Amino acid sequence: MEIVQGLKYSQNHEWVRVEGSRAFMGITDFAQEEFGTIVFVELPEAGDSLKAGDPIGSMESVKTVTEIYAPVSGKVLEVNRKLQENPGIINMQPYEGGWLIVVEMSDPSELEQLWDADKYEATYVHE
Repeated sequence: MEIVQGLKYSQNHEWVRVEGSRAFMGITDFAQEEFGTIVFVELPEAGDSLKAGDPIGSMESVKTVTEIYAPVSGKVLEVNRKLQENPGIINMQPYEGGWLIVVEMSDPSELEQLWDADKYEATYVHE
């Protein structure tokens, strides 16, 4: 299982990569392994406003359907359209090609509530 240093992680298994005021969001390698093969992803639209902690969409796998939550608040700038045709990209590349959305953060201080890679690994991988 891969956990990338330099990212922020939520307790709901989402990750955030910050580039200036933009936040790329996705689900962790741990989460995609738990869910199994992902067959469908429902995401917000560009222009939508998100509030940290609120559901932003859902993901369907061969095992289950689960909600995806916003780790930070902001306005959706971009949605990974490749996932509509091939949601399995998340299984193959959860941190690169499998990113979900890009958000213009409205409150970057929310990042302080998220975990670094070491805490995420210690909490979920070494249970």
